[in-house]
Amino acid sequence: MNQLDICNLSVHYDDTVALTSVEATLSSGQIVGVMGPNGSGKSSLIKCIAGILTPTAGEVLWNGVNTLQHGMSLSYIPQREDIDWDFPITVHDVVEMGVTSDLPFYKKPSAEMKQRIEAALNAVDMWSLRHNHIRALSGGQQQRMFLARALAQEADLLLLDEPFNGLDARATDQMIEQLRTLAGNGVTIVLVHHELSNAKAILDSVLLLNGSLIATGHPRDVLSPDTLKSVYGQSFSSDS
Repeated sequence: MNQLDICNLSVHYDDTVALTSVEATLSSGQIVGVMGPNGSGKSSLIKCIAGILTPTAGEVLWNGVNTLQHGMSLSYIPQREDIDWDFPITVHDVVEMGVTSDLPFYKKPSAEMKQRIEAALNAVDMWSLRHNHIRALSGGQQQRMFLARALAQEADLLLLDEPFNGLDARATDQMIEQLRTLAGNGVTIVLVHHELSNAKAILDSVLLLNGSLIATGHPRDVLSPDTLKSVYGQSFSSDS
């Protein structure tokens, strides 16, 4: 079983403190939601886990080794608005990049790699769209494309920044089902999530942030009315 340890993590942007002394341990096979109000440090935390952002203090360990030094297989899906959808690239290209990123530029994908790419695209029902430009996809198809990349890459850790943002109910349900399948296969899934109404149905565990770690654990325990009021400054029903 894999283990992700967030150790005394702090993030500062010049004079702005985004996160202070976050400590948490996450196990494989779970969907973990990073939640909190705007500006609470959610994206900063997930970018530190991905190795995109270097923390001011602390570190992130994968099975006891710093993630920046570990040869782990990690797939990061940023917020959709952070992606250049006009870049001249197809669905197949995106998935292939997840498999061939370590290959020298002069080497072509092996037959085994091509099989993994095809299997991954078929698994999320995207094979028929493999030659489409990424701009031509719906929001749900775009997210499924990135899931296919993670599948082909055989990622141990999947990080998603607000993956359900902009998706309709059907696309959201499809994505939840695919994430459940990945978690059932032992993948550690960490996602930034802001929707309180469905958090208990989607997430196995929650990290509730507001500049620091306010609470962590099962959603029904963490997302209590009293805790939510203290973090968000307003009351929520017990069914939220």
